[in-house]
Amino acid sequence: MNKHIVFFDIDGTLLDHDKQLPASTKEAIFTLKENGHEVAIATGRAPFMFAELREELGIDTYVSYNGQFVVLSGEVIYRNPLNKDALEDLTEMAVRNDHPVVYMDDEDMKANVPEHDYINESIATLKIDQFPTHDPHYIKRELYQSLLFCEKGEETIYEQSFNQFDFIRWHPFSVDIIPAGGSKAKGIQKLVEHLDISNDRLVAFGDGLNDIEMLKQIEHSFAMGNGHSLAKKAAKYETKSVDADGIVHGLRKINLI
Repeated sequence: MNKHIVFFDIDGTLLDHDKQLPASTKEAIFTLKENGHEVAIATGRAPFMFAELREELGIDTYVSYNGQFVVLSGEVIYRNPLNKDALEDLTEMAVRNDHPVVYMDDEDMKANVPEHDYINESIATLKIDQFPTHDPHYIKRELYQSLLFCEKGEETIYEQSFNQFDFIRWHPFSVDIIPAGGSKAKGIQKLVEHLDISNDRLVAFGDGLNDIEMLKQIEHSFAMGNGHSLAKKAAKYETKSVDADGIVHGLRKINLI
């Protein structure tokens, strides 16, 4: 059997709406590995937000922060930090607009304000143990992603003012801030450059707006049945929903399990 590497998004792909890992998905991951394939994660999350999931599934290769922090077999092989000066200017604008900002590196996340309802509501939906505490000086660190908290449409003024960044909405109250041109697809390419594997042996599963470039780039790409319409348009295939054995269905379609 030809060895493939399969990239999985987390939220809405590996994990269901309740942030639970379906038993069928877990079994499929281990079957993939038993069949000699590599398994990796490609997510917008920070590394510390899915450490337990990596441990549970035995995965040590991942593309995090939408491609800005890439790890191969436990070793960091690529970092693409945010422009600090531009982020400071953005923060000043955000403070004037009462839009809080969270700063994120590979170890932790800190907010520029002590408390805000938008932070509470959006971070709570991730159902993780970590929560950003107050430290406005965290902006001085090497950051790979930030979160801007504002209502839909309010990010437009930042998009128009800061071409150093891309803004990707992931919650009604929050958008990711990543380096301009950064994506899971570019992070995956950095990883593939270190591997002896051809593009026709790459597989990806995703469901969201931050998966579009990845789904377009990878030949064997699957959009989850519960995914965004634009993700489905970008992918080569559409599989079933995450809670309807969508991972199993997709992997069987291309005979990997």
